[in-house]
Amino acid sequence: MAHSASTTPAGARPAGAEEPSVGTLVQSAMADVSTLIRSEIELAKAEVGKSAKKAGIGAGAFGAAAVVAGFSFFFLFIAIAEALTALGLPRWLSYLIVWVLLLVVAGIAALLGRRFIKKIEKPERTMESLKELPDVMHREAPGQRRRDLPTIAPGGQVTRRDPDTYLV
Repeated sequence: MAHSASTTPAGARPAGAEEPSVGTLVQSAMADVSTLIRSEIELAKAEVGKSAKKAGIGAGAFGAAAVVAGFSFFFLFIAIAEALTALGLPRWLSYLIVWVLLLVVAGIAALLGRRFIKKIEKPERTMESLKELPDVMHREAPGQRRRDLPTIAPGGQVTRRDPDTYLV
């Protein structure tokens, strides 16, 4: 027989080849999504790791520059004191003048810092919400609510049924 006629109608599956169930399809899709998400997270870790290493090296270089610049100021102040000595002042008086100048600069910096610290605002809303947290986190019995849930209109507008019962 060169050709055998097929006994299954056109478009039908052969016997024994069942379609997967919806649960199997969902499980397969969830596994694929999970694998995709894990792969994306690994890629992000690799990219961020390289960037973080470069940022760390850059921050270390800036830190070293700041330390060296800070120590170099000692030599600047010594040079200023020696310049005052060259003008005819006694050496001890030259160093005393530089020391008083440094105290004045430190005092000005402290006053500026104090002014900025006083301008810091307290996180009032956060403090209020933290005070109310125990009430909000009260566990309710299943099926019972202490307050009504908000309703959402078709346009996305949220309407609260009883505004006084919402603490957050």
